Amino acid sequence: MLNNFSYFLFKLKLIQPSISTINVWMANEDTVKLEYALKHGNYKTRKLAAEALERIAKPCSIPALLQCINDKVQNVSVACLNALERIAPNDELVKSIVRKRFNWVNDVREKRAKYEANKDKKHKIYRWERASKKSFDRVKEQLKRPMR
Repeated sequence: MLNNFSYFLFKLKLIQPSISTINVWMANEDTVKLEYALKHGNYKTRKLAAEALERIAKPCSIPALLQCINDKVQNVSVACLNALERIAPNDELVKSIVRKRFNWVNDVREKRAKYEANKDKKHKIYRWERASKKSFDRVKEQLKRPMR
């Protein structure tokens, strides 16, 4: 009863389900509530819902997981990919999608690691003399001299 009430409040966008609520939904194998949390929750709720759907491993949740693999938050996307990989390991379409998305995730991680490694390096930046700066300095020097 309490879980239905928390689901109702979640649908009204008043609360986010807690870890214990998602665990109860997982224990009851309530994929409808978990799929709704996967689509409409905050990033923590979406990640927990994807992990719960992975543990349940019902093929009926594949379309919801496929929609969420392009999530803005990388952890949610990876959780959805892991769930898809566990639910449908023999499906060729899911295999190809998961492989491509994991390659993308690895590329993003490599770029971030490369950025972090090169962050402290000092680069030589050449400054060319500007004509306006030269003329400004010349005028300044002329003003320092006494007038004749």
